[in-house]
Amino acid sequence: MSKPKTRYIIIFGLIVMLQLVSLLNSGGTFAVEDAEGIDKSDTAWMIVATAFVLFMTPGLSFFYGGMVSYKNVISTMLQSFIALGVISLLWYLVGFSLAFGDSFYGLIGNPMTFFSFKNVGLAPNDNFTATVPFLIFALFQLKFAIITPALITGSFAERVKFTSYLIFMCLFALLIYTPLAHWTWHPEGFLRKWGVLDFAGGTVVHMSAGFAALAGAYVLGKREVKIHQPANIPFIILGTGMLWFGWFGFNAGSALAADGLAVQAFATTNMASASAMITWVMFDALVGRKISAMGACIGAVVGLVAITPAAGFVTLGQSVFIGFAAAIVSNLAVYYKQRTQLDDTLDVFPCHGVGGIVGMILTGVFAKDVGLIYGETTTFLYHLLAMVIVGVFTFFGSLFIFKITASITKLRVTREEENIGLDISQHSETLQVAPSHN
Repeated sequence: MSKPKTRYIIIFGLIVMLQLVSLLNSGGTFAVEDAEGIDKSDTAWMIVATAFVLFMTPGLSFFYGGMVSYKNVISTMLQSFIALGVISLLWYLVGFSLAFGDSFYGLIGNPMTFFSFKNVGLAPNDNFTATVPFLIFALFQLKFAIITPALITGSFAERVKFTSYLIFMCLFALLIYTPLAHWTWHPEGFLRKWGVLDFAGGTVVHMSAGFAALAGAYVLGKREVKIHQPANIPFIILGTGMLWFGWFGFNAGSALAADGLAVQAFATTNMASASAMITWVMFDALVGRKISAMGACIGAVVGLVAITPAAGFVTLGQSVFIGFAAAIVSNLAVYYKQRTQLDDTLDVFPCHGVGGIVGMILTGVFAKDVGLIYGETTTFLYHLLAMVIVGVFTFFGSLFIFKITASITKLRVTREEENIGLDISQHSETLQVAPSHN
């Protein structure tokens, strides 16, 4: 029996075991009377916000898919889309418990607290939200866990083996994402107890994806052909629109209620993205580059990244400045990265990593009552320390995960497979329309 076939048999066996565990476990049984005390408006908003955030991952697949070469569009889009299935099952089984279970010294959750969603039902959990069912909180957090590894794929697009990516994604979700979520959002997480402010994922999602992307680009090396023409600019525009739309759930939903804080986060999200988009294209024009649809889309996403940690803590004027600053810094980061030997295919680190860093720094500057502009230094200094910790942990942790993955299967496709494209070599599918015989 060939090694690839053996590998798939093992994976399928694990899936079957998961089904048995799910059937035998008591998690996922609901008593309707438990939901009687919830706030219906808050619950309705959180259901909608959760759907918005899920919509971001297909949006990301179009955003990334349009940027790669024609022969790698399907593969790149699938790398994002498949996370909806893989991470959902992992989160249900043990991921949510590792992130939000009973805390071990502020570092990680007890994997048995909510194993297979045990004790995750329709009643609120006062440790996390007092007005909505604990189940919708768990599902809302799931959507963040889904999109984070999907973001990383842009760094090693066009050369990674699909099976090795699946292994990396699972290990990253369990070993990197869940500790970061616990540190930042669990009441006992050590970063949260330090007073680090991350409204919706500047460190947990964007910095972690950026530094993991940096590790991925380093480990997998350069593509055979580094320069290519984006396959489909309209895909990029469509993906950006889906991301911008979904980001209102990402940020405003992090208020965990249908209240003024949600409205504030909704407004700051829009204004930061608008500011960054216009800044990006005008800066391109200023330095002699043409104003482009792709530049407008990248700028808009950078603004969304940068406002994520600050969305509920800053004013509209400050959000406009955050978008402006992030666009300038990320634009320069993209420019100078292109002059290095690092092949981060879709500039994940310059946009998400650097954008997240700018957002976290400016959150420490502008956050109401505790920011640097209010004469307070504690929050700002803890933000700087948190960024160092998150960056080092994620970069070296990802290097370790890539090493584990490489010991199981090859990370990179062969030269021949890369040259014919991952759509054909990995999935036997293509965008090319079959010729008509009429």
